[in-house]
Amino acid sequence: MSKTNSGNFFEDFRIGQEIRHATPRTVTSGDAALYTALYGSRFAFNSSVEFAKSCGMPGQPLDDLAAFHIAFGKTVPDVSLNAVANLGYADGRFGVAVYAGDTITTTSTVIGLKENSNKQTGVVYVRSTGTNQKGEMVVDYVRWVMVKKRDVNAPAPEEVVPELPGSVAAGDLLIPAGLNAGSYDNVLAGSSHRWGDYAVGEKIDHVDGMTIEEAEHMMATRLWQNTAKVHFNQHTEGQGRFGRRLIYGGHIISMARALSFNGLGNAFKIAAINGGRHVNPTFAGDTIYAWSEVLEKIELPGRTDIGALRLRLVALKNRSAHDFTLKSEDGKGFDPAVVLDFDYTVLMPR
Repeated sequence: MSKTNSGNFFEDFRIGQEIRHATPRTVTSGDAALYTALYGSRFAFNSSVEFAKSCGMPGQPLDDLAAFHIAFGKTVPDVSLNAVANLGYADGRFGVAVYAGDTITTTSTVIGLKENSNKQTGVVYVRSTGTNQKGEMVVDYVRWVMVKKRDVNAPAPEEVVPELPGSVAAGDLLIPAGLNAGSYDNVLAGSSHRWGDYAVGEKIDHVDGMTIEEAEHMMATRLWQNTAKVHFNQHTEGQGRFGRRLIYGGHIISMARALSFNGLGNAFKIAAINGGRHVNPTFAGDTIYAWSEVLEKIELPGRTDIGALRLRLVALKNRSAHDFTLKSEDGKGFDPAVVLDFDYTVLMPR
């Protein structure tokens, strides 16, 4: 019997299967420092203990996407080690804030299976939940991933495609206990634009670009303990269809989110991931630009200090976002420069 893990293939999954993922991860202040080093995020809420305390928090919370990456990385050896591509996200919520000293563990449940017409791959839908040492939910989301079959002649399971909401409802957003933006300081946050200053349909070019370095994306993949070989093994990927390693999609999400500070500097906390797709591959050497569109302004029940914005965040490679590029010339797909189409909800002071 082999003592090594070759990962699950499409035919190994079944509807309702629950997977407890290995390697709980205790967060340290080093994670926060490395996150800043990798992405350059400047949101004061995650950068300053004193700023976070002024907003009613007991300390400096870990960036929401860092918590997402830690929880996500746990799932890779069991869900996507044999993936062809990570296809999308939906119905994601962030729960309790994460601090240095907290330990994150992840579990997943298979909620959908669909064999592709080529019979060589299939799509696996899972709901993954990251919890802290108290059993409190840190992040909960659905993702679907295209996974290779071990045996192309293996019979396909009954097709189940879950129905997923287009967005997380306002009443389902979770606001951290104690959070209060009554004393929120625009000057220290770096932006004077609050919730009321944005309009539905408004588009924002985040102006700046950030080039992906080989060492940075490799460090990030290892930091999140993501074992997908497409991201870190040049020996195998050099013989694949691209001839090089793919950038982990979450790396692009964090880069685009960091770039969005220029124009959305007061969007201090992510509350939900409504949907998202990685629509074209990225590689070391590509330069990422980003733009956002305000999709919805959300009043939060009983809150006068904060509101929510539902945003579309689009990342481009090697092309400025000044013209808000999205669709291809024929309008049937995405422009080849678009690498991420991400729908998420943020909290902002009123």
